[in-house]
Amino acid sequence: MSPYLFRSRTEAGLQLAAKLQHLKGTHPLVLALPRGGVPVAAQIAEALDGELDLLLVHKLGLPFQPELAMGAVTDGTHPRTFVNWAVVNEAKIPEAEVQAAAAREIAELERQRKLWRAEDAAIPIQDRIVIIVDDGVATGSSARVALEAVRHAAARKIVLAIPVAASKSAAGLMADCDEAVFLATPKDFQAVGQYYADFHQLEDWEIHRLLHRPAPDGTVH
Repeated sequence: MSPYLFRSRTEAGLQLAAKLQHLKGTHPLVLALPRGGVPVAAQIAEALDGELDLLLVHKLGLPFQPELAMGAVTDGTHPRTFVNWAVVNEAKIPEAEVQAAAAREIAELERQRKLWRAEDAAIPIQDRIVIIVDDGVATGSSARVALEAVRHAAARKIVLAIPVAASKSAAGLMADCDEAVFLATPKDFQAVGQYYADFHQLEDWEIHRLLHRPAPDGTVH
């Protein structure tokens, strides 16, 4: 028996799509958290006849401790900034410095979107059934920010679809969405990559190809 749950992100996406067949016919908007979420989301969007787009999320790290998040930013039609004021206040970071960091990260998100999506505008979220997808969840911080951003954008229904997640993180995220699908929630979770036989770092060209591949009707996503 293979020690891995999935041969690849593509296989994980196919398995998730099978669990989401009740959404076929609703024309869902499938939002991938890059990089790893893109090939997973592409399979879901194709299987459900949905639209595929990116939801870019960047952590705002403390200036002197970048691994500790003082907030996060998301891109989209209306970029949003989320600040953990408890962390900011304890670290005595001036508000102006937080705003400057957010502006830098939003500019980087826009650079990435243009790289991967060319000049395509972000697809509006309002009143859509939205499926947020990543290749796995460890702490859940990026997924939580993504869920909050989509809720603020007035999605009609928010679905979180994740192949594998740490059990504690999965439990915490379920309260932040209308529906959650996890294929596995191991208690001994260490890292997302340990559950994939192929967990290579996706290149820019791979992401661009997945986002622009033709749909069954001949249109381009």
